[in-house]
Amino acid sequence: MSEKVAYLSQEWRDEVEKRFKAELSPEKMKFITTSVSYIYTGCPDGKDRCLYFKCDNGNFVEVAVEEGPPRQAEFVITGSYDLFSKLTQGIISSQRALMSGKLKVKGNMVKALKLASLADRMNKIMSRIPATY
Repeated sequence: MSEKVAYLSQEWRDEVEKRFKAELSPEKMKFITTSVSYIYTGCPDGKDRCLYFKCDNGNFVEVAVEEGPPRQAEFVITGSYDLFSKLTQGIISSQRALMSGKLKVKGNMVKALKLASLADRMNKIMSRIPATY
């Protein structure tokens, strides 16, 4: 893939899913079962979006980018489009973003911090997708 896709577009989502399934084995994901809705506020077009991931025993079973109310998930993390795009590009780490207070987290914060290293692993893969932000 050499052509850039728009961040959070359907094409970008498809590439995320393909790469996660190819590069993130259940072992690398520590056989986790969880779901997370990342709520992006202030997207460039003025809309809010939700990036949703669901993992079952370390396998990605769903990756979705949606508008409208976020799905119910074990974790609901709300932040600005700008902050999430920096996370996705690997400019800042998940743990640093969580500790900055700029993300609003609904869910078990201790578990969220433990999962930050897995989120960084996911972000590293997403950062390699040629995208326009």
